[in-house]
Amino acid sequence: MTVNFQAMATLAAAKMRQVFPETPLMRNEMLSERFGADIWLKREDLSPVRSYKLRGAFNAMRKVIPDQTMFVCASAGNHAQGVAFMCKHFKVHGVVFMPVTTPEQKILKTRMFGGDHVEVRLIGDYFDESLKAAQDFCADQGAHFLSPFDDEDVIEGQASVAVEIEQQLGGLPDHIILPVGGGGLSAGVRGYFDDTVRYTFVEPSGAKSLAAALEEDAPVDVSPINSFVDGAAVAKIGARTFARLKGISPDDVMDLDEDRICNTIVEMLNVEGIVLEPAGAMSIEALGEVAEQIKGKTVVCVTSGGNFDFERLPEVKERAQRYAGLKKYFILRLPQRPGALRDFLDTLGPHDNITRFEYMKKSARNFGSVLIGIETDAPQNFPAMFGRIDTAGFTYTDITNDETLAQFVI
Repeated sequence: MTVNFQAMATLAAAKMRQVFPETPLMRNEMLSERFGADIWLKREDLSPVRSYKLRGAFNAMRKVIPDQTMFVCASAGNHAQGVAFMCKHFKVHGVVFMPVTTPEQKILKTRMFGGDHVEVRLIGDYFDESLKAAQDFCADQGAHFLSPFDDEDVIEGQASVAVEIEQQLGGLPDHIILPVGGGGLSAGVRGYFDDTVRYTFVEPSGAKSLAAALEEDAPVDVSPINSFVDGAAVAKIGARTFARLKGISPDDVMDLDEDRICNTIVEMLNVEGIVLEPAGAMSIEALGEVAEQIKGKTVVCVTSGGNFDFERLPEVKERAQRYAGLKKYFILRLPQRPGALRDFLDTLGPHDNITRFEYMKKSARNFGSVLIGIETDAPQNFPAMFGRIDTAGFTYTDITNDETLAQFVI
């Protein structure tokens, strides 16, 4: 089965060259030096739709055209754009179902890629409602439903990533690091390379569907999930994708905190000028967890997508600083007396910068509550600062890592 799958994936990759060029495989000097390895980035963020999703859409569509000329998908992100791009290429009709809450930027990009060949329907507040509407539409209209990952032709199309890696590298890497959401990319790459290379599969901490499936030996729903890493935040890995992944060791699966992933997004943007979405940054951030394993090895990190909305940049920077210990928020109980604020300000050090200050004074109260954000240039500055605040007799509550409060006040 593996030999046949490899042949089909190779054929799919060859046919794609009629539509778009291979994405670059680029050696990264900074990461190679940092980890003492030969580290390459497979730049799926540089595809025509800035993600690998158009590969699976192309392969699934080419196999049923011309018998089928109407295609349907449900997506609020990269899959929708991949389907739209291919509908325009094949000159067939596409209907993309998206939640009403989808950011306008993603709706506009889907329409741009599809042009007159794609109709966008906004239905439901949540993805599940859009998915049901798409499936009902397919049943009623006899259209072809394009799954974002749980489809053998889609998996085969995503395997073209592995085909290109082997061709561009001139052989096999020692180690490959892959982001995992629904499992289409990882199932395709493993289906092609089999177990001739070592893998690290990376999930966001808020959506560990592969780890859960390995534990239960079957796909399970891990809802509710954290949707920040939207390109990989999937509540249940696909049945077909898991069938190709179930033999892997749980030791080869890791999860990364959503805030931690933001460190890589910021660094790659500032240092390398590479724009990555959260899912696209996961494979690079995972390098730190396998540093000892990869020394002296040839490693490929698949940067799966670069559809990053720059309106999210302040949030990403905020998350990165909080994870790195460079920013904290706390609620200060400030006595309502003259000079109290000056006394508090005297506890701050030369590198402690106030980035947020909201004072809520209430009448007939001896104390007021102040929401304070402090940014510093080294994590070790905070223990000293809090020590001075304690010595001055102030009462405070650190809410930096309280996610519930953070949603309301940070």
